[in-house]
Amino acid sequence: MNPLLNFIFSRRSIRKFTQREIPEIMLIDLLEAAMAAPSAVAKDPWHFIVLRSRTAIDQLATVLPNGQMLKEATAALVVCGDLHQAHDQQLSFLLQDLSAAIENILLAANALGLGACWLGIHPREERIAAVSRHFALPAQVIPVAGIALGWPAQENATRTRYNPDCVHQERW
Repeated sequence: MNPLLNFIFSRRSIRKFTQREIPEIMLIDLLEAAMAAPSAVAKDPWHFIVLRSRTAIDQLATVLPNGQMLKEATAALVVCGDLHQAHDQQLSFLLQDLSAAIENILLAANALGLGACWLGIHPREERIAAVSRHFALPAQVIPVAGIALGWPAQENATRTRYNPDCVHQERW
């Protein structure tokens, strides 16, 4: 593994957090990293709900069956996309743009020493409806993912998942 890429290889989904608060400036750093992501035709359809209160974070945990680590997280993000802002108002472009932003958040969190875990909301209709209702989203705004954030209470080894069987040269 190339050591220059350690911030990628050491990024892991963190599900155990300490109760240390995340400084506001670090949350802004994460949002700046998110908004530095590529976006189809630079439409930037993303919107982010920052959750800091225990009540709001726990509300998100109640609607995400695999999001119980949120109960230990000291912050969370809900990553949403405005379909009216997306390139050609296409869901596929919105999902690609938001996925790039989410990955930037995860990598930035790791680089800053934070732990993060990506929690899918889209395409589960019941999750989309519950998150939209809990957080008062406008009709054209689609919640795509939640991200649990905090200071990691666990360490994971750096690793690569490179598989040469998945690499094809010039053609399949």
